[in-house]
Amino acid sequence: MPSVSQTSADPLRVIVYIDGYNLYHGLKAKNWRRLYWLDLWRLGEELLKPGQRLGAVRYFTTRIKGPDDSRNRQNDYLEAITIGRVGLSIDYGHFLEKTAKCRNCGATWPRHEEKKTDVNIACRLVEDAMDDLFDVAIIVSGDSDLVPPIKLVKRRWTLKRLIVAFPPQRFSESLKKAAHGHLAISEHKLAQAQMPDVLMNSQGFEIRRPAHWQ
Repeated sequence: MPSVSQTSADPLRVIVYIDGYNLYHGLKAKNWRRLYWLDLWRLGEELLKPGQRLGAVRYFTTRIKGPDDSRNRQNDYLEAITIGRVGLSIDYGHFLEKTAKCRNCGATWPRHEEKKTDVNIACRLVEDAMDDLFDVAIIVSGDSDLVPPIKLVKRRWTLKRLIVAFPPQRFSESLKKAAHGHLAISEHKLAQAQMPDVLMNSQGFEIRRPAHWQ
């Protein structure tokens, strides 16, 4: 069903849905570690067009299983992105442990595979459409598993627009075709959306950009 809440004078309401690991691995593939300290709300604003207003940012990620220093960096980042950002929410998936095997020597080792992120994005996208919370949805991902929910929202809410914003080194032709429009997130937009090196949380403690990300 179409949305009827907007008038021509109102700014279009935008929600940005960010596939955290898809974005991270895109940055990693470009060796853009200096851009990891990313203000997701500011990035959302960088993706807006004139006549649009950012209403919320939904970030989808999974807490990593790895060395303590990696987990500490992620914890600091997850705290930093929420400071002063009441419209930013985080949805968590989980890692499923699988066994990988070398085809040559037969050696095996545990491998962790991220699960639930695409399902979480799909659920929130459809739920927000049902609740009429957006006029434009921007999906930051190159994961083709998101094609079905995008097509569903397009079919059921014909006045809502769905835009795919591809992270660096991430692209899906099927996503491009499913959405109303698409764009590639540039290095410039990522650089413009960096957080200050030091932030203060609500308890008065400093949260610093990890030295590893300088």
